[in-house]
Formats: sequence, C-alpha cells, structure tokens
Amino acid sequence: MSKPSRAEWEQRANALSIEGRAFIQGEYLAAASGETFDCLSPIDGRLLARVASCDAADADAAVRSARQAFESGVWSRKAPVARKRVMIRLAELIEANAQELALLETLDMGKPISFALSVDMAAAARAIRWSGEAIDKIYDEVAATPHDELGLVTREPVGVVAAIVPWNFPLLMACWKLGPALASGNSVVLKPSEKSPLTAIRLAQLALEAGIPAGVLNVLPGYGHTVGKALALHMDVDTLVFTGSTRIAKQLMIYAGESNMKRVWLEAGGKSPNIVFADAPDLNAAAEAAASAIAFNQGEVCTAGSRLLVENSIKARFVPLVVEALQRWKPGHPLDPATNVGALVDQQQLDTVLRYIESGRSEGAQLLAGGQRALQETGGVYVEPTVFDGVSNAMTIAREEIFGPVLSVIGFDTAEDAVKIANDTPYGLAAAVWTSDLSKAHLTAKALRAGSVWVNQYDGGDMTAPFGGFKQSGNGRDKSLHAFDKYTEIKATWIKL
Repeated sequence: MSKPSRAEWEQRANALSIEGRAFIQGEYLAAASGETFDCLSPIDGRLLARVASCDAADADAAVRSARQAFESGVWSRKAPVARKRVMIRLAELIEANAQELALLETLDMGKPISFALSVDMAAAARAIRWSGEAIDKIYDEVAATPHDELGLVTREPVGVVAAIVPWNFPLLMACWKLGPALASGNSVVLKPSEKSPLTAIRLAQLALEAGIPAGVLNVLPGYGHTVGKALALHMDVDTLVFTGSTRIAKQLMIYAGESNMKRVWLEAGGKSPNIVFADAPDLNAAAEAAASAIAFNQGEVCTAGSRLLVENSIKARFVPLVVEALQRWKPGHPLDPATNVGALVDQQQLDTVLRYIESGRSEGAQLLAGGQRALQETGGVYVEPTVFDGVSNAMTIAREEIFGPVLSVIGFDTAEDAVKIANDTPYGLAAAVWTSDLSKAHLTAKALRAGSVWVNQYDGGDMTAPFGGFKQSGNGRDKSLHAFDKYTEIKATWIKL
C-alpha cells in the first residue's frame, strides 16, 4: 500500500467524521449532563470535535453496564480460546483501520503521522493480538498434596476494571491495558485523557464489531477530576489501572483507600538516565540514540532519556555528536510524512516546557541547542529540541519530569559515580548503559534501580518484556505474562478426597 502524502492526509482530515460521545452498553451516548468540551488540535488550534464531558452519573452507568456484563458470563465465562479469537479479530480491525486511527491520533495530540502509523498503530494491534494469543496458554497449578487431597491454584478474572490512560500514546497505552484485561475475561471502563480521547472512542465500535459483547468495554471521555475521580472512588470497581503522572498516581491510591480498597496498579513518571561510558562500542550510534531518546514523540515519553550521563574523558568529543544528531530532529507539520517532531499536546504543555527551559537557564546550565518555541505562525504549539550542558543533578531540569524534548547532560568520572547519579531520583522507570565491557554492563544494570535497563541501545524490548517502574515510577507491570497478574485473582481450592 502506498503511503499518503501530506496533501492526501490533509484531504482525509478534512473529510473525517469524528465521534465524540461516550460508549456505554454497546452504544454511543451523550454525557448524562449533556456537557461537552472542545477537542482542539495542537497542530493549528482547529476544533476537531465537541466531546462528551462525562461525570459521576456516567461513571455509575458504565460501571453498572460492566458489572452486568461480567456477572452474566457472556464474556467472563467464555472459553479462553473463544476470547482469543475475538481479540485477534480486534487486532485485525485495528490494522484494517490503522490509517484512520493514526490520523485521529495525530490530529488529536500532534505526533507525526509516520510514527502514529508505524509505531503506535502497529504496537497497539500487536498488544491486543499478543494478549489474545497468550490467554489459552496460561495454565493453572496443582499443589503438591497427600494422596487423599487435591489442591488447586486457579486464576479468575478480577471483575470490573477501570483503566485511566494518558495522552502521549493514547491508543497504545489503552491496548496495553485492554489486552490482558479483556483476554482474562474482565469488563472494562476505559477513561482516555481529555487531551486525546478520539482513538479510544473509535476503538469501542471496533471492539463491538470484533465480537466483544455490549457492556464489556465502555469508554468515558472527560476530565480526571470528574469522571476519573468518580471511577477511582467507585465502590463497584474491582481494579484500577493507570498510566500518567506520579502526582495523580498517588492521589488514586488515596481514593482506593477511601473507597473499597480496590487494587491499584500504576505506571507513573520517569527521569531516565542514559549512561555513556568512554568504552561505548560506537559513539556515533550512542549519540543518535541519545537524540532520538529525547526528541521522539516530542519528548512526551515516560521513558524519555532526559538525563544524559557522559563519562568526562569523552564528554568534549561526545556531546557535539549529540547536538549534531539532534539537528536532524526538527519540528514540522505532523501530517507531513517527512516530519519527525510534531506539536506538543496543548498550550499548557508548551508553557510547562518553556518554563523548564527558562529554569535551566536561570540555574546556570549551558544552553547548547534549541530552547525556543517553533512554528508559531501555524497557530500550533511546537518547541525546538533542547540540550543543556553543565547540568548538576540537583537542578530542577534534572530532578523533575518535563515531558518535553529537553535534554540535561551530566558528566561523571567512574562507574560508581554514574550509578550514584542515575539512582539519585525519586523515579525508577528506565535506564540505558553504553559500554563494550560485558562485566561493567551487567554490574551497572544490576545496580540501577529501574524497571527496564537497556544495554547499547535505547528503548529495547517487545511484548514479551515486562514494563513498569521502581520507586515512584509505579507498581505492577504492563506487557508480558506478568501483566495478567493485575487482572486476575488467585484462588486456592483444597479438596479432601
């Protein structure tokens, strides 16, 4: 299939019919209050749709729908192999509608269309298919018992799952949750970010078309402080899963304690160290990876390599390579297939990023590249990928998650220094190590307090690798068979024969 040009993408965007209503019990509905909010494109500020602004009444209706579907057994008691077939069909439908979904994603949150299609849509379909394929291959256990007893250890679906997902990879993060949750037999209420709700709303119809029964998947667009809070406090939600900021993650844990002590699984913030030793096997490759680790998806990535730790003996040679590599990451129109840096998600995020850049300047870091708003004449919200050198790990730009393309370069002298700096953060989501020394690679990886460590690459792994963090980066894991632990209860049944 030929790849559309910018003009063709823009033509499709103009002809696109966008659904903005909630999805409850298998049909699209306005919010109970009738309220809506404007969904604006960060590309140029255009109005895309007026989206249902759901609140507690809608949460009640969706949870009731999910509970009824779960208790009926129409999905929860379906044979695993039958659920698998439906999940694979859903993956196929995501692939068949990938261009429409990618266009919605790009218009909604500003990422380049080429990445929306090749990365987000491909990975979303893969997450659904992989989870579906896995479900009839996860076995229960028989305990070691005396001859006149039988001990069974079984997994059962947890019930009603509320999934609150972020705006940076809207469909992909939803599918990381929906894959194991639905495959396990649960019913789900999905709450997309108000900043990027459109693909989740569209996915609901595809799920119904794939054969997921009405009520099993419900989608509630709206604000976190209204419908998100209502779901977190709801007495009939069994499990809450979340990807987003650490601040909100902490609040959700409080809500769970204030309500029914629902299980809460959180994937939160990061301030990931990318450690380059002097004996890195290829400094040019390391520089290219360092650039993409901060510029990809406009830096709006929880695992962004926002702290670049460079051994001082090569720092003067290596940092210019990174700056040079970053010159190839330039803000452009997201519907241009050649663009690799799109718009930030909204004006609020642009203001946040620019405020951090000013903080870096005021605290004495040396600005090497970028630092300015870009393409302001378009009416969109763009910023240049930015590099600061001479950063201390105590500076604000090295301590706080910026969620934008702002790179802090920090020097170190020894492996022990590198590990100390890398671990000196409340976060522990990801890290990378570049070295030709096998022992150093293993010892450094073991010492790093992070849920994912990549060696001589950045952002490795696939659906077989668990994803999640240490410390205030959260708990539980997405992807891999470990993800199913979040969506199942383990039961011991002991039988006297």
